[in-house]
Amino acid sequence: MILELVSAGLVISACLAIFLDEAVYSVAALAGTFLLTALLYALSGAPYVAIFQFAVGIGTVAILFLSGETLSETPVTKTQPKQLIGLGVLGAVLSLPAIFLSVSHQNGVTYSVPFGEALWDLRALDVVLQGLVIMTVALGIGIVLYHKKKSSKKRSVEQ
Repeated sequence: MILELVSAGLVISACLAIFLDEAVYSVAALAGTFLLTALLYALSGAPYVAIFQFAVGIGTVAILFLSGETLSETPVTKTQPKQLIGLGVLGAVLSLPAIFLSVSHQNGVTYSVPFGEALWDLRALDVVLQGLVIMTVALGIGIVLYHKKKSSKKRSVEQ
């Protein structure tokens, strides 16, 4: 039952992270998504993956928060409470399969590798790809900020 609630919260926070207009609230919802993902790993018996996910999530949220505040303009309209409720309902509806179609029951199939070990030991490629994605995002943000700073200096010299 706890896994189903965590996965429902995960889907709801992911929906909020995608559809919220304000960068600060969207990044906070993304932080909730990363935290719930780490909690899901921990509850599934993979504490090292949970710690790794939490650490990567903190770094990603910090980068996205700084770049979002630096590069985005303040939205003209604020997110309405009706929209927040609608997003919460959308996330709840999307999480219904995780609640009612749970796959946590035994089906008679046995594995030679425990679940926690499989998540940590057999995912080297996934870890490397996540690192590359984060490095690419950080590099892209650095390039955008460099060009933004360069163009603002050029405009100030011209004036």
